[in-house]
Amino acid sequence: MLSNILIVEDDRKIAKVVKIYIEQAGFRAAHFEKGKDAIEAALKEIPMLVILDLMLPDMTGEEVCQELKEIGDFPIIMLTSKSSEEERIAGFALGADDYIVKPFSPRELVYRVKALLKRSQKKDFDETAPLSFNNGNIVIDGQTYEVKKNGTLSNLTPTEFKVLFTIASYPSKVFTRDELVEKALGYQFEGYERSIDAHIKNIRQKIEEDPKNPALIQTIYGVGYRFAGKKDV
Repeated sequence: MLSNILIVEDDRKIAKVVKIYIEQAGFRAAHFEKGKDAIEAALKEIPMLVILDLMLPDMTGEEVCQELKEIGDFPIIMLTSKSSEEERIAGFALGADDYIVKPFSPRELVYRVKALLKRSQKKDFDETAPLSFNNGNIVIDGQTYEVKKNGTLSNLTPTEFKVLFTIASYPSKVFTRDELVEKALGYQFEGYERSIDAHIKNIRQKIEEDPKNPALIQTIYGVGYRFAGKKDV
């Protein structure tokens, strides 16, 4: 079955262009003008990916994003005219996996859709044994995309998982934000360096005992981040 992609956009002209390009790339695409309708569709069939405008007629895109994240662990691309750094970071903090500002290139959008789907298909980690730290308190499984904290599953997004897996694969190595963008997200784009901060904040909320005083993911001021868990032998 072809991948099902939801387009949530109240501008019919933009939605039509996006749908044409997505379908020409070989995907199934469904368009919804209202957030509520898109959520109902996602409940009926879990989408492979969602392209989400943030200014919708019935509810905010941010609210839609939060509800979609409760439904399933699929990538979300925010496609919006909200362009400030603060708005981008807020989008990633809500769990967006990518953020594209209007006006945009439909061809680039398709490229990003393909890149996100490729990452979410877990191919990168299929051959990797689970990583275990601190006497099994944190276990990161690249085959199942699961992270367990004290034996309990932590619900990370695909992008959050890849960021965590990347830094945890090299304990004690200090990663710059640029390195994490390149190694974990797989692309370079102006403004995305700071998005790593939002992903790290989300990960800390999910795996740290005290996210305000993180022990696992340490901030190296002026440089980037380091994973400080003790790897089990």
